[in-house]
Amino acid sequence: MALTALLSVSDKTGILDFARELHALGATLLSTGGTAKLLADNGLPVTEVAAHTGFPEMMDGRVKTLHPKIHGGLLARSDVPEHVAAMQQHDIQRIDILAVNLYPFEATVAKPGCTLEDAIENIDIGGPAMVRSAAKNWKDVTVLTDAAQYAGVLAELKAAGKTSDTTRFACSVAAFNRIAQYDAAISNYLSALQPDGSVSAFPAQHNANLVKVQDLRYGENSHQSAALYRDLHPAPGSLVTGKQLQGKELSYNNIADADAAWECVKAFEAPACVIIKHANPCGVAVAASPAEAYSKAFKTDPTSAFGGIIAFNREVDGVAAQLVAKQFVEVLMAPSFSAEALEVFKAKVNVRLLQIALPKGGSTPWEQGRNAQDVKRVGSGLLVQTADNHFLQKSDLKVVTTLQPTPQQIDDLMFAWTVAQYVRSNAIVFCGGGMTLGVGAGQMSRVDSTKIAAIKAANAGLALQGSAVASDAFFPFRDGLDVVADAGATCVIQPGGSVRDDEVIAAANERGIAMVFTGVRHFRH
Repeated sequence: MALTALLSVSDKTGILDFARELHALGATLLSTGGTAKLLADNGLPVTEVAAHTGFPEMMDGRVKTLHPKIHGGLLARSDVPEHVAAMQQHDIQRIDILAVNLYPFEATVAKPGCTLEDAIENIDIGGPAMVRSAAKNWKDVTVLTDAAQYAGVLAELKAAGKTSDTTRFACSVAAFNRIAQYDAAISNYLSALQPDGSVSAFPAQHNANLVKVQDLRYGENSHQSAALYRDLHPAPGSLVTGKQLQGKELSYNNIADADAAWECVKAFEAPACVIIKHANPCGVAVAASPAEAYSKAFKTDPTSAFGGIIAFNREVDGVAAQLVAKQFVEVLMAPSFSAEALEVFKAKVNVRLLQIALPKGGSTPWEQGRNAQDVKRVGSGLLVQTADNHFLQKSDLKVVTTLQPTPQQIDDLMFAWTVAQYVRSNAIVFCGGGMTLGVGAGQMSRVDSTKIAAIKAANAGLALQGSAVASDAFFPFRDGLDVVADAGATCVIQPGGSVRDDEVIAAANERGIAMVFTGVRHFRH
């Protein structure tokens, strides 16, 4: 039985070759507007939808496919006699294949200066209607909404003269998914519009579309089930864009910790290594080489580093691989691995190696490999916020003590502040010489975090004399500053903003400590 294919695409990628192959298979071609012109100009016999329906396209193309001859051809069930009789009575031709992609609404509203009129005119009506009709009737119609589907469908048509039930159902699901994405984009945009024409970051209705990457063995605990999803368009260089080169399947906890490690290591320009344990950095360092950075990071807390997650922002070479292979590591990630490094880890078959391309940078957080928003589930709701993408510049620092920090201390403070951004609050980070010396995380009291960081350093045999300290939020009293001074720190970086700032500054002057304010805090809950 000869096939009838209706082709109506905004994105013409691959459609000409697809149409040629369909014609070669004996299919009758129907089309609209620009697609019909493209096919005709290339010598393909094509019937315009207006000629097929006997009803002219009108209203600047707003009305062209909304017609019983189109939707009847898509919706009629071949196994229902009444449907077949209705088609015969009303001279409706069956449509076996529908290839449609929609007006570029998402691309339009992403353009600077997009007006409401531009957005409205790029809301497709006929396309989604046809897609829904064809997808509903998947047992009879193959619906294609992506050029990537063309080759597989052609292969089946050439081999069997028809597509399989499995393929048609998969295409139907993909079609409904695409419609859901499209409608969500429209809803998000329109419900974010403000009276002054600006677009809020927080629309009145939040419609999220996520694609499942994989099922996981279990969640945080073995009695919990879990899966990993990604954004439709993930940020370049984000964790979900990575490729696993070897090792066991990633677990829920592996992925959560790997994301923390990768986000932290990306924050450094110099060769860096980050070791994460239970969502917190237990060792961070920068150095001239990955091997040296790892050695320094490992020294911070060798005990906690056991079974940790390790990230590098440079290629892992053979030297670094030999060092890392001496410890038990769950996940190792980097932009690339040398042949020598891969050979080293062949003997460590359970070590999960993730290769993730670093983002190339750009003018927006997304181009820099950062999400624009953070989302957290709470009860039956979501907390949504703009992501903590603030990166401190030296020019932002305000020296508040009599003692001025030296250039080396400024460098140490900037390093400590970067690390503190990725430590759970309350966060206290001792640093020196481009490495962490002690990390206190997640305590209810900032003083306790300070004491724990000092204990960690002592346990690792690291001296805190002359160290730099970062606090992710202000010291509410001088007691935290005194603990820092007692441990040996000589300079402190903190947001400031406490009603007792004067008391804390006076304590720093009394103890001979240089202190700078950032004016920004980095709570991480």
